[in-house]
Amino acid sequence: MATANDPSAPEFWDVRFREGRTPWDAGGVPHELAKYLAGASGGGRALIPGCGAAYEVAAFHEAGYEVIAIDFSPAAVSAAARALGPLQRTVRLGDFFQYDFGIIRFDIIYERAFLCSLPRRSRPAYCARVSELLRPGGLLIGFFFYDASESGPPFGLGEGELEELLKGRFVLEAEEKTCSPVPVFAGKERWQIWRRLEI
Repeated sequence: MATANDPSAPEFWDVRFREGRTPWDAGGVPHELAKYLAGASGGGRALIPGCGAAYEVAAFHEAGYEVIAIDFSPAAVSAAARALGPLQRTVRLGDFFQYDFGIIRFDIIYERAFLCSLPRRSRPAYCARVSELLRPGGLLIGFFFYDASESGPPFGLGEGELEELLKGRFVLEAEEKTCSPVPVFAGKERWQIWRRLEI
């Protein structure tokens, strides 16, 4: 199947989940997210696109958020169902770019290994969709992968690239380098918090 070699197709990720080839999988909730949620007020709506095994769903749920996770890979959604137990109802099988999430916008969109899984040509569409789904003042939080290599996935961001893509719609409120335990991301991820502007 030709799409098995195309990271923009569900089949590409299905093969990896079924064969256990998931080097991006940290196996749990990252320290930076746990720390953020411990200080958050909760009570809003959170979205996790390209959720994979969706370990973070429980962390958002316990922090008081109404959380939805989505992935277009059936094998990834099955992995999430196994990991989440009763919370598997929060996971949707669907395309982040086309799925109807309803009229209520999200307070938080959480990024972890989704943007870097997308072919570079999809980045403007990602930024537009995130802007569309977040309420004004809402937050895009998470881990962003920076790497000069042209190969992928993961497809790294260049310096200043994300700022340019989000310019006019978001402002960067916080940033720190992370020490990811996942070798493929080690030394190349940054925890960032972007606030959607009132536009």
